[in-house]
This record gives sequence, structure tokens and C-alpha cells, in this order.
Amino acid sequence: MAPTSKAEKKAAADAAAWMFNVVTSVGVIIVNKALMATYGFSFATTLTGLHFVTTTLMTLILRIMGYVQPSHLPLPELLKFVLFANFSIVGMNVSLMWNSVGFYQIAKLSMIPVSCLLEVVFDKIRYSRHTKLSICVVLLGVGVCTVTDVSVNTKGFIAAFIAVWSTSLQQYYVHFLQRKYSLSSFNLLGHTAPAQAASLLLIGPILDYWLTSQRVDKYDYNTTSLMFIILSCTIAVGTNLSQFICIGRFTAVSFQVLGHMKTILVLIMGFFFFGKEGLNLQVVLGMIIAVVGMIWYGNASSKPGGKERRSHSLPTSKTETR
Repeated sequence: MAPTSKAEKKAAADAAAWMFNVVTSVGVIIVNKALMATYGFSFATTLTGLHFVTTTLMTLILRIMGYVQPSHLPLPELLKFVLFANFSIVGMNVSLMWNSVGFYQIAKLSMIPVSCLLEVVFDKIRYSRHTKLSICVVLLGVGVCTVTDVSVNTKGFIAAFIAVWSTSLQQYYVHFLQRKYSLSSFNLLGHTAPAQAASLLLIGPILDYWLTSQRVDKYDYNTTSLMFIILSCTIAVGTNLSQFICIGRFTAVSFQVLGHMKTILVLIMGFFFFGKEGLNLQVVLGMIIAVVGMIWYGNASSKPGGKERRSHSLPTSKTETR
């Protein structure tokens, strides 16, 4: 009975982690859409910097209260992570600016096969036939309901290429660092959030001005827009934390595959908030295909041989007393 109880507790914790990530991710997307579309705050990179400032404050408070224990992350590892993460943020913003929405969505979908490649090369992971096919079904479904117009240009392709690889490397590195240095999600955030906050607040206003021809310090701040900015930053703390929790408990590939449930929920929320024009037969069909693929992936990858490491173990560095 004990093993069953332990398995049930793990399943419940896994489900709670996914729900936490889905709710906070969809929430921050809806709030940011309202902030940018309704109130004209189009400074996406600077806003992300503010998200990490809030996250840094959260980790500091928890450390002072004793909920987060001291830990160590070597500076070279921290710098590599921040480099990947910031290139991911900047690359995605520039890619959205320079590419059609259709090609931008294709680029986001390509993160799944890139993440698979990273796991195969570095972690010696082997995927079963059913796991591979389920990933293809998810890609097909999300593609059907999100990809419309597709046009490609050289600079847009380069931006998308950088965004895809840096995002995939950043997410892979979250899992890698937690395993190698025995870091909890709070520990890793405590190391990375301050560095990301400082770097993004330095480059954010410059990049946002380059993309929008508007200065963040000249924005017409008012009570309502400030409330939305604070709300966005507050929800983003949960988004940042839940991403680290989910990737730490699972892998970057699982996070990408099952994470497309957020894409579907955003489309549904957009239908309720912005009208029926965003929802048609093609979108509904794509959603159904994607959900079937996600269920298939969850079942296939959890079976013996569905996704397994081939006699390869990662060396760990015990850097904290537990």
C-alpha cells in the first residue's frame, strides 16, 4: 500500500505543479495583452526585467524567513544560464517583431524537436516510437490552430533561429543545473533572477526603443496602468517559479509538449474576452488534435521504455546541506 500511496502523492504533486504553471502563465499573458493592447505599454523586455525584480524580492524575503537555504552556483554556470535566458527573451521579442505570426508560431513549435535533440545528445535519452508519434500529433494540432499566414525573411529567420536555440538551451539548463548542483527551484531562482533583472533592465529600454520607437520613461503612467504592471509582476513570480518547478520535476521536452495546453487555453480565453472571430472550425479541430497528442504523450512517455536514459548518469555536486 505504501508504494501506491507514494505514487499517488507524486502524481498529485506533479498535477499541482502543472496547474500552477498553466494558471500563472495564462494569467500573465492575459494581463500583458490587456496592458499592451488597451493601455499601450509596449515595452516587453523592460516589463520582463521588472518581473525578475519582483521574483528577486520574493526569493530574498523567503531566504530571510528561512524557507530557502544557502546554496552555491558557480559563476561560469550562472553566466551561461543568463546568456541563454536573455537571448531567449530578446530573440522571441525580435522574432515576433520581424516575422509573420504564422512563422513565429512555427518557430515556437520547433523548440520541441530541438529540446528532444538536446536530451538525446547530452542526456543519452531514447524515445519510443509511440512517444515520438505523440509529439508529432501535438505539433500538428498546435500548428493547425495557431499557424495562419507564413512569410519568411532573412533577418526574421536569424532572430527566430537564435530564439529557438537559446530558449531550448535555457530550459534544458534549468533541469541540468538542478540535478548537477542539487538545487531546488527556489535556490536556482535566487541565483538567476537578480542577474536577469539587472541585465534586462539595462538592455530592455534600449531594445524596446529600437523595436517600438518609444521610450519607457516617456510613457504616460496612470493609476490603472500601474495596477496592471504590478499585477503582471506579481503573477510572473508564480510563472517563473512554476517553470523551474515543472522542468525540475520533469524535463524540458515534457514542459514544451504539455505546455502547449497553455496555448489552447489562451485561444479559448481570447474567444471569451475578445469575441468569436478568434475561434473557428480549424482552431477547434487543432485544439482537439493537440489535446489527444498531449494525452498520448503523457501515457506513452510514462510507460517503461517510453523515454529512458541509456546507461548514462549525470555527476552531481552536493553544494548544500539538506
